[in-house]
Amino acid sequence: MISKLDETFIQTLRSASQKLTGAARRAFQAEVTLHYCKGSPRIAERTFGWNRVSVQKGLTEQETGTIIADQARSGRPSHSQQLPRLQDDIRTLVDPNTCTHPTFDNTFRYTRMTAKAVLEALVQEKGYTKEDLPAESTMRALLNKMNYRLRRVQKTKPQKKFPRRMQSSPT
Repeated sequence: MISKLDETFIQTLRSASQKLTGAARRAFQAEVTLHYCKGSPRIAERTFGWNRVSVQKGLTEQETGTIIADQARSGRPSHSQQLPRLQDDIRTLVDPNTCTHPTFDNTFRYTRMTAKAVLEALVQEKGYTKEDLPAESTMRALLNKMNYRLRRVQKTKPQKKFPRRMQSSPT
């Protein structure tokens, strides 16, 4: 059946497969493999460039009627997963010391608190331990992600008083 497929049809199937994810992609690949590749994951890999292990997993899911769970993400859990209230606690500490840009040019909030000061305040006021909290560089990145920028809070400067222009002066 493969000899009948032209290149544009193959490209269309590849594109459709790339737009799907997870079990839906595997189901699509398994269906195409059964119709056009005699049910062989190796032929599907050669023809469409799909991973034959994924195609085989899709074929198995189609035969059994159950969806096989994808592997969980490996690695260390993020701080938002370990400490779900951390961002709320940071906001309660940092917001009283923030201000917006005087001319409202951007959406950043400027604060005087450094990442080190935020970590110390979390330990003293919110009851966290130093071992539970992220490193100072990670806290700095988290503050930036939360749109807090470390900058001296500056009041708007009043305009200087200019002498009134006389009608008789040319400039």
